[in-house]
Amino acid sequence: MKHTIIIIATAVCLLLSSCATTYTRGSLYPKFYEEKPLTILVMPPINNTTNVEAKDLLYTSISQPLIEAGYYVVSPHLAMELLKAESAYDAEMFIDKDASIFGRVFGADAVIFSVVDVWKKKGFGIETKIKYIVRSTSTNEILFERSCDLYLDLRQNSGGSSALSQLVDLAASAIVTATTDHIVAARKCNKYIFADIPRGKYSPDFLIDKEQKASEKDAKVTVK
Repeated sequence: MKHTIIIIATAVCLLLSSCATTYTRGSLYPKFYEEKPLTILVMPPINNTTNVEAKDLLYTSISQPLIEAGYYVVSPHLAMELLKAESAYDAEMFIDKDASIFGRVFGADAVIFSVVDVWKKKGFGIETKIKYIVRSTSTNEILFERSCDLYLDLRQNSGGSSALSQLVDLAASAIVTATTDHIVAARKCNKYIFADIPRGKYSPDFLIDKEQKASEKDAKVTVK
């Protein structure tokens, strides 16, 4: 009987292991490695929320993780000025259109669109839900696509177990939540999403990170 149980347990473990999927950057984003974009243009985010600041806050925080990943990012300030001058500030007009215009005007190899669906303070934290799309300006193919449902947990915990300590923690959590700028959540969301983007030419991992483990395309996480 004991021997039978061991066999069954082993079989179950093997079955679960075989069903587990291992994601790599190369398997999720093969076209990125084929096209090897160097220069990236970040378009103003598409804001589907009632938070009017979401668009500008996210826009100013996308470039840094891309630069750290080894890409040259067109200056957001200069890009914004030109887009406004050409009445092209609303990315909604271009997200499903031919992206080659951005290659001709900005010299970009790829363009990033982002769609903000949730951006609000909830409980003792900030809740965001953002989708990111990187599109090639030469083939119009989607090179990278991920969504992030991220909750920034701002609860404070002093470690005390008494009723007074818990009350103090609640008060501190309320204060931190009220005073924390939404830009903090934007930076964390961008950092989490672009942690899996294939590394660019200015990174020492350029073209050698294909087997690097990657997270699923649709992420749902809670971070501190």
